Amino acid sequence: MELIGVLAACAAAAVALAPRVPAQWAAVGGGGVSLAITVAHPLTGRHDASYGLIAEMAPLLLLTLLAVRTAPPRQAMLGAGLTGLAATLILVRVLWPGDDLLMAAGACAMWSFTAVAAGAAGLYLRSLDEGRRRSVAAARRAQRLALAADLHDFVAHDVSGMLVQAQAARMAQATLPPPVADALRRIEDGAQRALASLDRTVHMLHEDGEAAGRALPGLDGLARLAADYSPAAEVGLTIEPGLAGEVSREVSATIYRLVTEALTNARRHAPGAAKVEVEVVRAGGSAVRVRVTDDGGGRSEESGRGGFGLAGLAERVSVLGGSLSAGPAPGGWRVEAVLPAGGGA
Repeated sequence: MELIGVLAACAAAAVALAPRVPAQWAAVGGGGVSLAITVAHPLTGRHDASYGLIAEMAPLLLLTLLAVRTAPPRQAMLGAGLTGLAATLILVRVLWPGDDLLMAAGACAMWSFTAVAAGAAGLYLRSLDEGRRRSVAAARRAQRLALAADLHDFVAHDVSGMLVQAQAARMAQATLPPPVADALRRIEDGAQRALASLDRTVHMLHEDGEAAGRALPGLDGLARLAADYSPAAEVGLTIEPGLAGEVSREVSATIYRLVTEALTNARRHAPGAAKVEVEVVRAGGSAVRVRVTDDGGGRSEESGRGGFGLAGLAERVSVLGGSLSAGPAPGGWRVEAVLPAGGGA
């Protein structure tokens, strides 16, 4: 029985140190086995060797510390309580039966300070962990607020200037050639959308990255996006029927951002492209495939990456459980992503 207790406590401690195993449940297992052995031990009428108890005590105290440090409060009380009680009563196996029961109880009471010390160490480490988390959260919030201030004070100011100049140009000339008037109208519309997007971004940064219920463009906005791009090149848009109702809002917004970034890169790096194809279709099972191709000829890998835009989107797609690739296609460039419709990975 002594060997069983040692092995059970050591196994539970090893499991608790595994990254994905909650320490509180390892503590419940190890402490429960140890307590069961202690309760049954007087029936055997034998004494355990002290070295075996020390070998069992060490992992029990470690489990107490880990449960207090990492578990939610109620579960920490359960796990640490069991291992602490098991560590406290473990002397019963040495002192009773045989010695006076009162003496055994006093020895266990004194021995309980080891479990109290392990719990106190766990509380101290827990407070350090929480302090670090608060510091990191505060630093991230400060960075978000600084970025929001820069977007509001500088970028939004410049975009507003573009909007005002486009509006002034349209008003200055009552009769403009249709191509010029159409170009100014598109500049004005684009500036207004950019300001709306900046406003959403600033609010998201102020609200710890949450959209606060504001609707973001999704699959329903791709037609407008393609129409606005059409003066630069013909855009062919294909969205499989019924798909808009199957994808989550998060995936829909990611698809919109991906298509926006791909069209922006095509305009920037392939100005000679005559046609861009945008395709959003089912990819088997519950997956969705997004593919944007242009016929602007080959271009360097570096120019086709899209800088931080596609890199950030690749991370976003990965978080949603999908994958993104960009590279040469016959006669042009292709950006392709496959995402789960529900956005869960």
